[in-house]
Amino acid sequence: MPGLVRRPIVVWLLAALAVPVLLTAVLIPAQAGTTEDDLRDRSIAALQARGINGAEVDVDGRDATVAVPAGVDPALVEEVVAGVEGVRAVRVEGSTPSPTATEAPAEEAAVAAFEVGRTDNSIRVRAAVKNQAVKDAIAAQVDKVLGEDREFDDRTTIDPATGLADATALGALIHALAIGNGDASVRYDGTTITLTGKVPDQATKATVARAAAKAVPGAVIADQLQTPAPPKSELSEACRTFQSRLSEFGRQHTIIFLSGTSIVNSASRPTVVKAAALLKSCPMARVEIAGHTDNLGSPASSLPLSERRAAALKAMLVRLGVAQSRLLAHGYGEAFPVASNSTPAGRIANRRAELRALQGTS
Repeated sequence: MPGLVRRPIVVWLLAALAVPVLLTAVLIPAQAGTTEDDLRDRSIAALQARGINGAEVDVDGRDATVAVPAGVDPALVEEVVAGVEGVRAVRVEGSTPSPTATEAPAEEAAVAAFEVGRTDNSIRVRAAVKNQAVKDAIAAQVDKVLGEDREFDDRTTIDPATGLADATALGALIHALAIGNGDASVRYDGTTITLTGKVPDQATKATVARAAAKAVPGAVIADQLQTPAPPKSELSEACRTFQSRLSEFGRQHTIIFLSGTSIVNSASRPTVVKAAALLKSCPMARVEIAGHTDNLGSPASSLPLSERRAAALKAMLVRLGVAQSRLLAHGYGEAFPVASNSTPAGRIANRRAELRALQGTS
C-alpha cells in the first residue's frame, strides 16, 4: 500500500518538471524568429531612410547579409545596417562603389598634332593615324580634291597608341583648304590650331575656321588666313569730271522759288530735271542743297524758309530718281545774297537753291 501512494507523486513531479522544459523549447525558437524579422525590417527601413531602395536583407541570429542594388555604394550600405541596434555583423554582396563627386572624370582622348596644307602643286597631310584604314580614308578624301594640277604629299604615319582614330576631322579640313591657289595650311601643335596662307574670300576663310574648330573642340585657334584686298574701283569719266560739271551747271542755270514760299517757279522746273540727270551721271557723288532767301522777311523767318526750300528741292530730285542718301539739305536764310536786295530782280535772284559737291567727290 505505501508503494501505491508514492508512485503517483513521482509521476506528478516528473510532469511538473517536463512542462517548463517543453514550453522553453517551443517559445525560444519563436522569439528568435521574431528578433531576426525585426532586425531585417529595421535594417531595410534604415536603408530607405538614406534613399537606398531595393536592398535585400537576410538576418541569421544577429548577423545581417545585404544584397546591394546596382549603383549603390556597398560601404554606405554596410555603415547604415551596422548602425541598426541589435545587428552584430554585416556582410555586403553585389554592386561596386559608384563614383563619388570628388573623383575626377576621365579625360578625353588627346588629339595628336597634325597639319593639312596646300600649294599650287600639292595637298599635304602630316599626321599620325591609328591604322591603315584611317590612312586609306585620308588618301580617299585627298583624291576627291586633287584635280589635274596637284599631287598628294602624303606624310601620314601609323601609330596605334596615339594616332587619329578616324579621318573625319582631317577630311573636312582637306575639302575646306583645297579651295583657292597659293600656299595655305592648318597646323595643330597639341594646344593651338594655326591657320596661315591665302584663301579666295571671306566665306572660304570662315569654312576653314569652322572645320578647324570641329577637328579639335576647345583648342585655341589663331586665324591668320588672308583674303585678297578688294580691288579699287576706278572712277568713271563722269565721276572724275562731276565736280567741275556741277560748278559749271550752277553758273549757267538757276533754281528760283516763288516769293515767301518753297515752291520752285515754273521757269526753273526744267532746270531741276537737268540737275537730276547730272547727279545721276555719277551715282557715288554726294551733294549739298543750299537754300537761300531775299531780305523781305525777318531773319527769324528767313532761315526756316530757306530750309524748307532746300528740303523741297531735295524731294523733287528724289522723285526724279536721285538717291536720297546722296543729298544733304541746308538752309542759310538771307546770309549769302548773290544780288542786291534793293531791286526786284536782285531779290528774285536771291530766292534760290544751289547744288554743291561735298568733300570727297572728284
